[in-house]
Amino acid sequence: MKVNRLIAQYQKENGEIGYRMVTNDIDVIAKSTGGLAPTILYFHDNQDVTDDIRALRFGYESPYSYIDNYDAFQKMLYQKEQRAVNDLYDTISIRPKNMSTAKQVLWAFGVLVLMSIPLLVAFILN
Repeated sequence: MKVNRLIAQYQKENGEIGYRMVTNDIDVIAKSTGGLAPTILYFHDNQDVTDDIRALRFGYESPYSYIDNYDAFQKMLYQKEQRAVNDLYDTISIRPKNMSTAKQVLWAFGVLVLMSIPLLVAFILN
């Protein structure tokens, strides 16, 4: 197994050697780099552990087969990734925040009407 800062080796009760994730305290940050998909970065104790997580996920051997608590780690990471991506899209969205659902629907309808005005003008002039 390749050395990874997020995996610790331990001895099980029956004497076998096992592996487990060291921490569940991973900070996930999503950044927009100009492409279609955001770039997701992972940090632990202010150190970039993105390469360690990618090595686990895309390695030859499935981490589910040898890391005991990988399932819980992966669920936690997935929730933090979703939150980071949603936060990123909320910061770049023009949708107003802190409005009721009815006001948000009216806002979306108003934006649609504003965007369709040039199209309507083009149809009228032709």
